[in-house]
Amino acid sequence: MAQNNSGSLVWFVAGAAIGATITLLYAPQSGKDTRRLLTKKARRGSEAIADVGRDALDKGRDLFEKGRRVADEAAELFERGRRLVKE
Repeated sequence: MAQNNSGSLVWFVAGAAIGATITLLYAPQSGKDTRRLLTKKARRGSEAIADVGRDALDKGRDLFEKGRRVADEAAELFERGRRLVKE
């Protein structure tokens, strides 16, 4: 579910960036001002996408660690059960 939300956010940001770019192209500004504004918006968009990527990576690491702990606990329980059966 977290991956779906991250993907949705990325598409939302990308759509917003495309919409803003199209709007700016039709704005009554000089070319220099428009390019400066586009550069600024592109930088913000790439930072937002990088933030989403970092969040997804952090969540993936957390899930991996939780899975590792569960597997370790299961292995420990299995070993205890095996020892009990041997006795």
